Formats: sequence, C-alpha cells, structure tokens
Amino acid sequence: MKASTLGRLGAVLAAAWAGVMAGVGLVAAPVLFSELPRAEAGRVASRLFALDATVGLALGAVLVLVGLQLGRERAGRGEGSRFGVELGLALAALACIVVGYYALLPMLEAARAGQGALSFGALHAVSSAFFIARLALVGLLAWRLTRTLP
Repeated sequence: MKASTLGRLGAVLAAAWAGVMAGVGLVAAPVLFSELPRAEAGRVASRLFALDATVGLALGAVLVLVGLQLGRERAGRGEGSRFGVELGLALAALACIVVGYYALLPMLEAARAGQGALSFGALHAVSSAFFIARLALVGLLAWRLTRTLP
C-alpha cells in the first residue's frame, strides 16, 4: 500500500478515535453526571469508558501497524528510521489505555470500597490525566498522519 493511502487511512482512523474519546469523555460523561443520580451516572459512564478502552485497543493496534509500515517505507527510501513519530504516538496512546484504564480500574474499585492507599478522587484524577493525554496523543497522531498525504 502506498504511503499516501496508508497515511490517509491512519489519519481517518486516528481522527475517528479522537472523536469517540472527545464524545465520551468531554460530552457524554459530564452530561450523565449533570442529569442522572450520581450512582446511575457512574454505572453508565463506567460502561462507556470500558467500551472506549476496548475500541481504543483495537484502533491503537491498527495505528501501530500503520506506523510500522510508514516507518518501513521511510527507511526503505533512506529518509529516516523505521521507528517514526507516528509509531511512537500510537504506542504512547496504547500505554495510556493500559495504565490509565486497565491498571487503575482495580485500584479505583478498591478505593470506592474504602480500601487502598489513595482516595477514589485522587485515582480518578490520575485516570483522567491519562485519558486527556491519550486524547492529545491521538489528535497529534491524526495531524501527523495528514503530513504523509501528497
């Protein structure tokens, strides 16, 4: 596949991923907490963030492959390393999912039950920071991938 086609595909996927994250984290979750009782809003938001993490893993894996192929093509032309910025951004976004959602989820549940060293609020803040970092990384990835277009 040509680099321009691959870049276009990657840019669309990254932009869609960023849109999903913005919709879930910046629109849906705040609306849920403003309109529903706190416990019910928390349950629905939890499901939305679980879906976001699952979709993110799938899209992130595809974007890692896109980054690898773009790097391979770039290195083949003698224009740089196989490890490009696009690959690094996709890997960093995946790391944000793994740490910010999957690693912190058991800690959040324990804190909600009154266990653990950190409060639910502190862990929620850390998780939110990883989410915002991931949104920024994926947005930057979408922008970078448009640079591969002719």
